[in-house]
Amino acid sequence: MPTELTAIAAWQFQFEVPIPDDVANLLVPGEQPVAAFKTMRDTAIFTNRRLIVRDSQGLTGKKVEVYSLPYSSINMWSSENAGTFDLSSEIELWTRAGHIKIKLGAKIDVRRLDQLIAWAVVGDK
Repeated sequence: MPTELTAIAAWQFQFEVPIPDDVANLLVPGEQPVAAFKTMRDTAIFTNRRLIVRDSQGLTGKKVEVYSLPYSSINMWSSENAGTFDLSSEIELWTRAGHIKIKLGAKIDVRRLDQLIAWAVVGDK
């Protein structure tokens, strides 16, 4: 009987936003931002090379933890659209580091996000 893996990270993307101006200081030469999503306290940015998730912490939000997931480390992913009674949708990533669950807000098109991940992982580079 298969057992469900516990996620090492769980994020929630609420809706798509313009790419933040201050993301440039996180990028390496040749890296370009492609899309950004609002998270609970900050943003997640898809680039042409990786997914960057910024997580503001503390009362003032001045402390920021940055997660960086190179697309090359994604082994598999799944997407689940919202149903009639279960209105939540999500993306799950299985990576070399472990399992990551991303819950999606109602304003996010799960198929757009699925295509974005497909482009990043298996698209022509």
